[in-house]
Amino acid sequence: MTGPAAPTPSALATLHPLPLSAVRLHPDGLLGGWQERNATATLPHCVDRIGAHGNLANLRRVTGDVDTEFAGMWFADTDVYKTLEAVAWETGRTGGSSEFLTDVAALLEKAQEPDGYLNSYYQVDRRDQRWTDLGFSHEMYSAGHLVQAAVAAARGAADDLAAGQLVAVARRFADLLVRRFGPAGAETIDGHPEVETALVELYRLTGHRPYLDQARRFLDLRGHGRLGEGRFGPRYWQDDTPIREQDEAVGHAVRQQYLLAGAVDVAVETGDAGLLAAAERVWRAALTSKTYLTGGQGSRHKDESFGDPYELPPDRAYAETCAAIGSFQTAWRLLLATGGSGYAEEMERLLYNGIAASTAVDGRAFFYSNPLQLRTGHDGSHEDTPSQRLGWYSCACCPPNLARLMASLHAYAATGDARGMQIHLYAAGTITAAGRTVQVRTDYPWDERISITVTEVADGPWTLALRVPAWCRDVRLAVNGSPARVDVREGYLRLTRSWRGGDQVELVLAMPPRLIAAHPRVDAVRGSVAIARGPVVYCLEHADLPVTLDGTSFEELELDPASPLAVATGDDLAPVTIDVPLRVRTASADALYSAYVPAERGGTPSLTVPAIPYFLWANREPGPMRVWIPVAAGNALPDAHGKVRGTTVSRDGR
Repeated sequence: MTGPAAPTPSALATLHPLPLSAVRLHPDGLLGGWQERNATATLPHCVDRIGAHGNLANLRRVTGDVDTEFAGMWFADTDVYKTLEAVAWETGRTGGSSEFLTDVAALLEKAQEPDGYLNSYYQVDRRDQRWTDLGFSHEMYSAGHLVQAAVAAARGAADDLAAGQLVAVARRFADLLVRRFGPAGAETIDGHPEVETALVELYRLTGHRPYLDQARRFLDLRGHGRLGEGRFGPRYWQDDTPIREQDEAVGHAVRQQYLLAGAVDVAVETGDAGLLAAAERVWRAALTSKTYLTGGQGSRHKDESFGDPYELPPDRAYAETCAAIGSFQTAWRLLLATGGSGYAEEMERLLYNGIAASTAVDGRAFFYSNPLQLRTGHDGSHEDTPSQRLGWYSCACCPPNLARLMASLHAYAATGDARGMQIHLYAAGTITAAGRTVQVRTDYPWDERISITVTEVADGPWTLALRVPAWCRDVRLAVNGSPARVDVREGYLRLTRSWRGGDQVELVLAMPPRLIAAHPRVDAVRGSVAIARGPVVYCLEHADLPVTLDGTSFEELELDPASPLAVATGDDLAPVTIDVPLRVRTASADALYSAYVPAERGGTPSLTVPAIPYFLWANREPGPMRVWIPVAAGNALPDAHGKVRGTTVSRDGR
């Protein structure tokens, strides 16, 4: 069985996902370590929290086993379903069993109504309000996460009985959706897309065509204003323009990404090249003008939405964790459909920045939104804008979403078939495709070197494809110890030969630190640069300032591009840091506004401060942080060729 997205053999797909058992990430690598942390800390934490916060009790109210008030958000069931999906992937990864999976499967079977309906918010106190407020009720959205949990159990869980129960529950609910909202039913949609991609996956699991047809129907019905104006207008839930005509990412960022994922799934299974092209068009529009350097999306807190093109303020970035996960899932589907290396590259950027930053090093605290700057004096007392990660939220959609992604992370590393194997994410581990196995040794992204040993072979030639990131300008390759020609085409280095056991490939992706400049229309960071090394974005954090600067405002620091950046060995928190040359420039006046006087070059003598990976910020005491650093006065900003005083500057961060 394959992972979260599994196109059928006849689908419009270029690459093919591997079976879940085909990839094993080693826990001593970064990605494998994250997966182990998820298993031992994040996932148990989620199971504990949905019990303590009443999510499970809500379902037991339906069965009559408890007599309490409904607790939490009206879509609280989804936290149970996402946790359930994570447990299913994890038991499939390890081969273990789960009492939680067994108990919750039985609970859902007992709580479900004879017609298939299952939603604890509406089943006890609001029975007459079902399907009456589809813009905000999340009824189909919740059903989608139930379906995805069932699919995960069928593909991954070791407990066949619980998996069978969950699939039966999911199919009964899906059948209800087909009866009520199919061709003979109501022409309406859910305000929060998600059920579309879930129905396609259920079709892939069962072969039952009505599920695929219903997903396509929901896509075709969207974009005609059926949900009305709502609080934020029809663009908020992508209901103002049919997706086939959409040319920009709009509205609630999570909803947009889930809609795109569903569109790609439907396009792939129905052979609809036009729909696939529309999804790619919206995707590209988001990346070219509405995506943060970390891969995060959504610049507005008010409606958790995309803003205008180039509206990307770092300190007010919403960049919801679930939006980053949704973008990752869409990128994976587009990668499978097209084979385009840019989609794998975006997955990598998201994974090491926008997604990784959301989780504390102990795996038990999380960010909901992910700003790229925290100002001195920031009031982090409210959960909407905390200074540090929190253990849970009143709307706790992100932690279990992270848990399900990390539990299935190995499924995204590589693809393959009888013709060969394609490695998209570099991590220590083993990969098997069509009877051919390779072992990957690397400390990526800290180290530039990736060593691959062929340990199991099959007869005949086959191709090993290795992705070369666009940010890498110096690629070195050796096969069995001898330098080999580097021929990168369409983002991949392809090696075709009759491999033998013991054959070794060594790939070196040079990672000098680099400065990045934003498009001039990103007003919020004009005159500033960011720092990256390899796929990792770096930041300055207050905890690394010298004690001699005690009392200096974080906002007074400016980068001195006349001095070089230098890679340095860090500590257990940040294995690799970057020494950043800075100057301190104090304000010329105490007034908030004063007459403009051109600044003189200089300031205090340069000092060096270590920048740490952005995803590791806020793991020490609370305090300011910034990704975008102002360039010291008197120094040139990047020119049209991306140069500034001898330092290479990338416009697109790659």
